[in-house]
Amino acid sequence: MAKTALIQRELKRDKLVAQYANKMAELKAIISDAKKSDEERMAARQALQKLPRNANPTRQRNRCELTGRARGTFRQFGITRHKVREMAFTGDIPGIVKASW
Repeated sequence: MAKTALIQRELKRDKLVAQYANKMAELKAIISDAKKSDEERMAARQALQKLPRNANPTRQRNRCELTGRARGTFRQFGITRHKVREMAFTGDIPGIVKASW
């Protein structure tokens, strides 16, 4: 089980990303628009840099929904490899069975 502080930090980042998603998309659209003047594009870059650092989606970390573990998380299930194995053996995940040949 991960520290609760780390889990809470990730939840806080999730909220910030959601809060600033529209603003970030608008600024990135201005920056990539070649029809805008260089001054407008530079102002958009500076405004983008002034946004909170944790508002960037690349700073988010995939964590297990059950344990909070950060590494070895399956995107398809949202849980870590340890829990996937446990749940597959008990039959809690439909369609996944232990391989035998």
